[in-house]
Amino acid sequence: MTDDRPLVLMLRTGTRPAREFLLKTMAEKYRLHLFTSLVPSWELPYLTGWTKHLTRDPEDTLAAARELHARDPISGVITYDEARVTQVAFVADGLGLPNAGLDAAEACRHKNVTRRVLEAAGVPQPRSIPVTSLEEARVAAERIGYPVVVKPHDLLAGMGVLRIDSADQLEERYNDSTGNPVGGVPDYVYEPLIEECVTGTEVSVDCALHGGELTVLCLARKSTGFAPYFVETGHTVDGADPLLGDPALLDLLRAAHKAIGYRDGVTHTEVMMTADGPKIIEINGRMAGGHITHLAMFATGTDIGLVACDVACGRPPVVGTAPARVAAIRFFSVEEDTTIDSLRFDEDALHPAVDHTVVTAEPGTAAQRPHGTGSGRLALAVAVGDSTQECHDALASAQAALRINQD
Repeated sequence: MTDDRPLVLMLRTGTRPAREFLLKTMAEKYRLHLFTSLVPSWELPYLTGWTKHLTRDPEDTLAAARELHARDPISGVITYDEARVTQVAFVADGLGLPNAGLDAAEACRHKNVTRRVLEAAGVPQPRSIPVTSLEEARVAAERIGYPVVVKPHDLLAGMGVLRIDSADQLEERYNDSTGNPVGGVPDYVYEPLIEECVTGTEVSVDCALHGGELTVLCLARKSTGFAPYFVETGHTVDGADPLLGDPALLDLLRAAHKAIGYRDGVTHTEVMMTADGPKIIEINGRMAGGHITHLAMFATGTDIGLVACDVACGRPPVVGTAPARVAAIRFFSVEEDTTIDSLRFDEDALHPAVDHTVVTAEPGTAAQRPHGTGSGRLALAVAVGDSTQECHDALASAQAALRINQD
């Protein structure tokens, strides 16, 4: 029998706990071919094929995609991986398939480009100055006024993002931001930004764009900790969140995406709801991380992974119609560096609204206090309920039920 499901090319997949539920539903509607640098394992039941090929060179990837396309026509190209956003646009454009647009993908990938484009369009955002040295950072911070934020122009997961409250802190935190090696990219060159530190309620909004028309898929309220870093410690998605209908936020999202010229794909936009109105923190040309896509399924019934495939193939997005609920996640880490002997949740001590827990640290793990990335996470818990308070109570029970034995 002929399988008439469209073929979607995927560049990398991510980890099993964070992504398997997405692949499972994607594979019901689409055939998935994976380009990967590693031999697939858990992904295999959801794939119709895979190619051990994934380089940083977009031309090489496009050539490999054309070989596949000649044998089995590709209908769309997607990724979860921040580092592959521009690669996806390049490959899809080369195959004549729907995509964000090369300039839009570049604007999403590089925060300094985002800032220039949004500034030219008058879209509200923090003040931002690119710098190339500590001395330039000092001048920029004085111009903006403390507190400021230092961040790399194109990394992910909060890597290298720190708050600087005074001139006395600038040298240490600037060096912290720019002094860490980037895994897999030995020749990485830091291009830091010094930015205004805006405060308020921080949210992320996942959107789908089809022919430039924007549809909101999910809004998550973010929790952070481990100052001076901005480490994500949790997210809450309320399917009936009043911000979903906030005119100023919706206008901001439309204006920002129009400014960068985003055509087809999904985005994950971070926004600070300040006293002066919402401001764009960054626009990412991919699906959310942090299990937000899973929370969206619970809270709204929207399958963001499936939507990503839809719009990549030129189809309009389909938003879930399930009754609105609340779903939340909390990530657990250690406050001080230690070695983990064993780690588990006491299941009998969990609140009924805890949907599931996951332990990600192996015995013998040298656990570190998080410093701007997800690498310090030891475990997580997800709660689903009828209110934010119910979910947060459930996650508090999970924190109390987490048993960490240190070596």
